[in-house]
Amino acid sequence: MRRYCRERPGGRPVTPDQLESAVAAGMPQAIEDLKRLASIPSVAFPGHPEEPVMAAAAVTEELLRSAGLARVQQIPVEGSFPAVFGDAPAPPGAPTVLLYAHYDVQPAGDPAAWRTPPFDPTLIDGNLYGRGTADDKSGIISHIAALRAFQGRFPVGIKVLIEGQEEYAGERLEAFVERNPELLRADAIIVADTGNPKLGDPAVTTSLRGMAGFTIEIRTLRDSVHSGSFGGAAPDALAALMRMLTSLHDDNGDIRVPGLPRGSFLGTGPSEEEFRNTAGVLDGVSLVGSGSLADRLWSSYAITVTGLDVPTVSGAINAVQAVARARVTVRIPPAGDPKTTLDAIIDFLRQVAPWGVQVSFGDFVVGSGFQADSGGRGRSALNRAMERAFGRAPRDVGAGGSIPLVNTLLKQFPLAEILLFGAEDEDAAIHAPNERVNLEELRRVATTEALFLAEYGAPSALGV
Repeated sequence: MRRYCRERPGGRPVTPDQLESAVAAGMPQAIEDLKRLASIPSVAFPGHPEEPVMAAAAVTEELLRSAGLARVQQIPVEGSFPAVFGDAPAPPGAPTVLLYAHYDVQPAGDPAAWRTPPFDPTLIDGNLYGRGTADDKSGIISHIAALRAFQGRFPVGIKVLIEGQEEYAGERLEAFVERNPELLRADAIIVADTGNPKLGDPAVTTSLRGMAGFTIEIRTLRDSVHSGSFGGAAPDALAALMRMLTSLHDDNGDIRVPGLPRGSFLGTGPSEEEFRNTAGVLDGVSLVGSGSLADRLWSSYAITVTGLDVPTVSGAINAVQAVARARVTVRIPPAGDPKTTLDAIIDFLRQVAPWGVQVSFGDFVVGSGFQADSGGRGRSALNRAMERAFGRAPRDVGAGGSIPLVNTLLKQFPLAEILLFGAEDEDAAIHAPNERVNLEELRRVATTEALFLAEYGAPSALGV
């Protein structure tokens, strides 16, 4: 990495050593800020209270102000929670960088599955446990820690956009971006909502699967009826739903829906041993699907039943069910079309519905995937920054998860480089019990971002 950065107005050059020291010195405060933010149950799903989500927006606004930005404000997003936006003008001749993260989180799920309270962030052996500590409040804090290192005198123009409902309805922010392009226009965009395959193993995410989701409802009877008096002839809505859902895959676990072929990833994915350990696959249980793990995880379709609305085992009664519901999530290859995919799956489910049951669908969400270009000035600067922060150069990886905003940013700003990295390593248990962020990984990511901003803003990085 070059041994200088752009001159600060009225100041001296800042070396990489000084930036690294500044980030490290600010980490105790950054960790306290992360604990505060992660203690807020900002679940932006329907049925959850809105007050904590708004509280997280307020804390995010406060933290952005502490980073030295010239302007910070909450911006209404139609049909969603507010985005938090901040910016600072670029020095003459310098580029502008947009920083993205989100302050909403997944529901905690069953509290009994957590070793520590999900919204009481707990520090154990250098890891901070709690819902959202990694996904994606670590992204907010990595931005904050990197920006604080410059003490308000940034080598590039800065724009920060922190979303409030990415986990449930990210497409609403997509519409906002499409309506407000000048507000967010930038030369490079950092999306801090991914991570490395392993701690200390630097990587840049170059592809994302898209996503779609829907709720399916099956009705067969006016009301549930006694299983002794009517069972054997009365059509069971739950049995029908189970038959339909299991028909989506063959015995090997490959998808049976026509028009959803398996893809291929031009790169190296995890080994089966690494994947089994990370996913917690039990001994003797086989993996599902065909092709390499990289193909299955990063470039192919995946259909997952993520919820069932039926009587619980503890609350079960002897009845034939009149109605049953399921939530289904679909992951879509980067080049796939979410709406076409959704139509294909819904058509298939209608075709396999048994006994003439009544089928309805609703609560649709969609988000497009992303495939990065080969790289440019920004990627080169990121490579150098990450190599210094981690001690080795990064490699390209894919991600099976989805970030709905990324493809919209790509379409809106085709000349901007979109760079995806962050502190959510594969063992961080995002969307699962016992989510955690490793604090040393968080420091390295924040250091990478600070070094990148300095490198990207240097005159030589601009070819002048």
